Amino acid sequence: MLQNYFKIAWRNLVKNKVFSLINIIGLSVGLTCCILITAFVVDELRYDRYPAQADQIYRVGLHLTVNDAITDFPNVDVAVGQGIKNAFPEVEATTRLLRWNQVFIRYKEKQIKEKSIAVVDSNFLTIFSLPFLEGDSKTALKEPNSVVVTKEFATRFFGNESALGKLLTFGSNGDVRKITGIIREIPKNSHFHFSLFFSTADVKYAQNQTWSNVGCYTYLVLKKGTDPQKLEAKFPQLVAEHVVPEIQHDMGVSRAEAQKSVDTFRFFLQPLTDIHLHSATKYELEPNGNISYVYIFSVLAVFILLLAIVNFTNLSTTGAAKRSKEIGIRKVMGSIKAQLMGQFLLESVIITFLALLLSVGLVTVLLPFFNDLAGKQIEGSAVFNPKSIAGFLAFGVVVGILAGIYPAFFLAFSKITAVLKGGSVLQSAGRGGLRSSLVVFQFAISGALIVATLVSYQQLKFMQTKTQGFDKEQVLVIHDTYMLGTNETAFKDQLRQDSRVVQASLSRSIPLSTETQESTQIFGKDPVKKANTNDIQATVFRIDDAYLPTLGISLRAGRNFSKAFSTDSSAVIINEATVRDLGWGRSNPIGKTIVRSGRREFTVIGVVKDFHYASARQKIAPLMLILGGNSGAIQVKVKADDASGVVESFKQKWAALSPPAPFTYTFLDDRFAALYEAEQKTGRLFTVFAGISIIIACLGLFGLATFTAEQRTKEIGVRKVMGATSSSIVVLLSKDFLKLVFISVLIAFPIAGWTMNYWLQDFAYRIEIAWWIYVLAAFLAVGIALLTVSFQSIRASLMNPVKSLKSE
Repeated sequence: MLQNYFKIAWRNLVKNKVFSLINIIGLSVGLTCCILITAFVVDELRYDRYPAQADQIYRVGLHLTVNDAITDFPNVDVAVGQGIKNAFPEVEATTRLLRWNQVFIRYKEKQIKEKSIAVVDSNFLTIFSLPFLEGDSKTALKEPNSVVVTKEFATRFFGNESALGKLLTFGSNGDVRKITGIIREIPKNSHFHFSLFFSTADVKYAQNQTWSNVGCYTYLVLKKGTDPQKLEAKFPQLVAEHVVPEIQHDMGVSRAEAQKSVDTFRFFLQPLTDIHLHSATKYELEPNGNISYVYIFSVLAVFILLLAIVNFTNLSTTGAAKRSKEIGIRKVMGSIKAQLMGQFLLESVIITFLALLLSVGLVTVLLPFFNDLAGKQIEGSAVFNPKSIAGFLAFGVVVGILAGIYPAFFLAFSKITAVLKGGSVLQSAGRGGLRSSLVVFQFAISGALIVATLVSYQQLKFMQTKTQGFDKEQVLVIHDTYMLGTNETAFKDQLRQDSRVVQASLSRSIPLSTETQESTQIFGKDPVKKANTNDIQATVFRIDDAYLPTLGISLRAGRNFSKAFSTDSSAVIINEATVRDLGWGRSNPIGKTIVRSGRREFTVIGVVKDFHYASARQKIAPLMLILGGNSGAIQVKVKADDASGVVESFKQKWAALSPPAPFTYTFLDDRFAALYEAEQKTGRLFTVFAGISIIIACLGLFGLATFTAEQRTKEIGVRKVMGATSSSIVVLLSKDFLKLVFISVLIAFPIAGWTMNYWLQDFAYRIEIAWWIYVLAAFLAVGIALLTVSFQSIRASLMNPVKSLKSE
């Protein structure tokens, strides 16, 4: 019997090649998208789960409240971790990480520039379960002037040579460190990736016992059973004990003023496994993911899968409707209902498994392209493992049964007289209503995805075109100029003499870069009121007098730095955000005093208009521009006519000074584009899958249009005989479907609007969803639907009425 089922199933597949192909391709495309999106989501959720004690590790962060606004920092001061461990027995261990500046590394004649360097406590690699391939994990980072490197770095630098024991020279100062350990690569799903690790024992800053600043990424290992919220509730006593007296001493304020820090300065714990998806400050070790995208893509995967199943059901219904007479004859010949249902369900399962096999092939082929599109490194073994294969098999059976049970049930229970007369049991109003409901469901999803795609595109475009507050075009950034030593300023002056150069500035503080950003705690003094403002955290840019004109940054009040004023070494230029957060918005800040950590006082000489020195995703934060200490990079504003010639000329001037490093540069607008690379990739990924979901929905609509045209063949023949034109028949067949699309739009748009407004809340600067987006989405949805049904409608209208009526 089962063999007979397979024979009949195969014959029907071959007989209806077009429908079978559309069915298999539609379902396989849906499955492929679902598998790829699931792989993306699972990859995001697996971040930082590799340490043996991952569920016990928490990062210590800082909530700083200023003017009722909270700023989150993922790092704290150097003494906080050990202080918490000493105070509370719930803490099993603590470890720290500090990011080291990029530096040139030499070994004999070979030299490379390395950015991925960290300073860590000796137990850091053990806590994060990073196994040693060579060396002793207990002593590797306890020896002075030691360094632990990854296997990838060792291979890249030394090839097949053993790296253990080799001496590396770091930077222009010639610091020599010995390789005392080699570890495996940092797992891809980690919130940090470094190639070299120094010990905190060698870094003087790491020995400080300060609590009131930030910069040190600190992790606690809590004992099993510890409630992190209860532990967090005890932290204010540490603020009162350590932070308050430190602020009082360091900032030179009264005890009462410093005491305010207890309420505004709050340490918090963040689970290690939450960092990648739930933390997105501008001070992260690496750009993190976003839990909103995980939710969005998870829902998208479910919707695409549902669309594929609904499409499969619609097309299966269409195919089954043609077999009413076959079912009637088989019933007359003695087939029982269970046999008929088994036949249809088996055919459905076979189609599902064929689609599944095709989907596996598509995933294998498309995975490299998907990785490139999504910025991932997902391997085939992660997608196809024993658990997922078992899931695919179960899925094939379940989907096959779900898709086939609707036509199987009604055909098996149909009346013999009805089907032998040529009627269809799937033609009744109620069952037609179900098919219409499925189409409404499909196009509601498609309409919502069209709106979401348009909104996400508009938001990304807004972030990229929003006025940055500085001129990023034709600004060349020359890196590592500190390697020129005493010739650094002379090199800048040589560049300024070039007629193609508009202006040049020596400053290591580059907009849109977090590599050299410095932050500090400040408060303001008002000589008139003789009172201090609240403490706030500010970013520090070290610049020269040519920085503002080079980048086209506008002054709102006051003046720029000038060599004519010897006192400018203790002057400061601030942005509008600093004025606002210090509470000086209603008074003139020029001439007022700002005190930074260490009781250093600066006189405000100018206020620049707010500019986006970080991503437009984040609100513009307070910024201090101070003079001097700016060695490291030169920004050059050049004329647009000969950029390549300018670069070559600069390269020759660099070589003439014989620095111990190659000439390297970037354009500021390239940095700007890279800043939004993650958003661009996510937008492209979403657009591709949204487009595919719309295609799948169109396949479902095509199936229903085909079914309707076939059911109304005789009606169309009679209408043509009675004088109906082809255009009127096209309108007749199309209007019912357009009604369904309009209903879909009415359902989809409110849901899409609410969802996208929720998503936009993640952005400090965002668009408002314009009415025209909904209108455009409606036109697109209607246009796509009209194109889909027009083919069948026109084909039916052109049919010879003699053929459709010859059986009457």
